[in-house]
Amino acid sequence: MKSRNAQSYLEYVLVSTILRALAILPRPIRLKIAYFFGYLGYLLAKRLRLTARKNLEMALPNLSSQEHEKIIKGVFRNFGRLLAEFSYFPKFTCSEIEKIVVYEGLEHYLNAINKGRGVLFLTGHVGAWELSSFAHASYGYPHNILVRQIDNPYIDRLVDYYRSCKGNKAIDKNNSVKAILSALKRGEAVGILIDLNTVRNQGVFCDFFGIPACSTTGLATLALRTRAAVVPGFLLWDEALGKHKLHFEPEVELIITGDQKEDIYQNTAQFNKVVEKIVKLYPDQWMWVHRRWKTRPEGESGFY
Repeated sequence: MKSRNAQSYLEYVLVSTILRALAILPRPIRLKIAYFFGYLGYLLAKRLRLTARKNLEMALPNLSSQEHEKIIKGVFRNFGRLLAEFSYFPKFTCSEIEKIVVYEGLEHYLNAINKGRGVLFLTGHVGAWELSSFAHASYGYPHNILVRQIDNPYIDRLVDYYRSCKGNKAIDKNNSVKAILSALKRGEAVGILIDLNTVRNQGVFCDFFGIPACSTTGLATLALRTRAAVVPGFLLWDEALGKHKLHFEPEVELIITGDQKEDIYQNTAQFNKVVEKIVKLYPDQWMWVHRRWKTRPEGESGFY
């Protein structure tokens, strides 16, 4: 137990040192160093590269292997960009945020939140996703974010501080229902990432890039129960602009047939399509290294 605690603390020291070292550098240099870390990750993380190639071969079979490889390199570059931005969270001022993050479709969020039923952000691991909630809070719209606790308790507390230093509140996904319902009742917003694989008894199989993917039903269940507005929101890097776009889309109209099980399935399926559309537009900014199609329907062989 002591050795495990010592290892956890050493990992915390390493992570916190990297974050603080990056934070003292000018942003252009910070980005270059973080991009280098991303490239090192690409070179060293063979298993993740193999997973990404398999995913791309299944989801985007019309692209060449060279195009797949370019996307994979972009994914690791995107991780570096996320690291660079995340490291500076405690130091960011509103004026600095305005220089690197611009809104696209803010009116969709404002229209939804003004209805007073709360907002459920439909989002995923696209772009510098941690920056999306942070920037929105920095602009004056703090909200709640559903998170999975990190196994290392020291790093978990550190990351929680970075996420919440502008007013956001983290909700542990393992004990989340009551907290989410309370937040929505107060007319607040809650961000939920829906694009990861889930276990069979906690999801339904809906198409994602034409392949059945076990998908969380949490967002659909909450939306149907509370009638909170479901607003897609993603942070997207615009290379030509040299900035991130905090992109909101119009509220998703819920499918309501009166059959609860069918409604959960149909809405989860349409939420998947929203994420798929964004990933197709920005393929090098999504987590292809994640085993999205790991859980298979009963009797079907695994892909990985």
